[in-house]
Amino acid sequence: MSYSLNAGLRETIVQNLSIHDRMTVTDGSLRQAAVALVLSAASPEAATDIVVTLRASRLNRHGGQFALPGGRLDEGENVIDAALRETHEEVGLCLERTSVLGLLDDMVTRSGFVITPVVAWAGAGASFTPDPGEVAKLYRVPLEELDGASIPEMVPDKSGGKPVMSAVLPTIGHRMYAPTAALLYQFREVCLHGRSTRVGDLGQPEFTRS
Repeated sequence: MSYSLNAGLRETIVQNLSIHDRMTVTDGSLRQAAVALVLSAASPEAATDIVVTLRASRLNRHGGQFALPGGRLDEGENVIDAALRETHEEVGLCLERTSVLGLLDDMVTRSGFVITPVVAWAGAGASFTPDPGEVAKLYRVPLEELDGASIPEMVPDKSGGKPVMSAVLPTIGHRMYAPTAALLYQFREVCLHGRSTRVGDLGQPEFTRS
């Protein structure tokens, strides 16, 4: 299926998010974080894409892992402000609050965070300047790749826990795991196809604790 970055796609995503019965997590023992699912296109004629990063290996937390732009909330921030701030700091893209289309389900991670995914519309011609201190590589993944038949794919957990959710996207060329893979999967299900699929119970690998 082809996805054009146009008013129709935007309206579809806004509508699907508005009718999705979003799950929230209010556990005060968990640290709050937000990530941005940023929709853009290199030009008006280019395929619609979503931004995924490979975090710099020297980072203390989740170094060398695939991620969405984001991080923990600063004092006094809400999830939308945090997602937009982190997007600017990590990948050099400044977005206004009007770019936000809605929120997906909160997700609890093995590292003790509750992540709120914020869907944002960057539009055609958006350019990125990743911070090399945080981002080793930036990928613009065409939305068509999220419709791959192998997404989601469950693989054994090396630590012996329940199978973990993973995905292999051609643009990236490597296997990524939940929570990032799970958030992309839920974006596909809810935003693109209008299916209120839950991902909070999908397994996450042991290495995502660090």
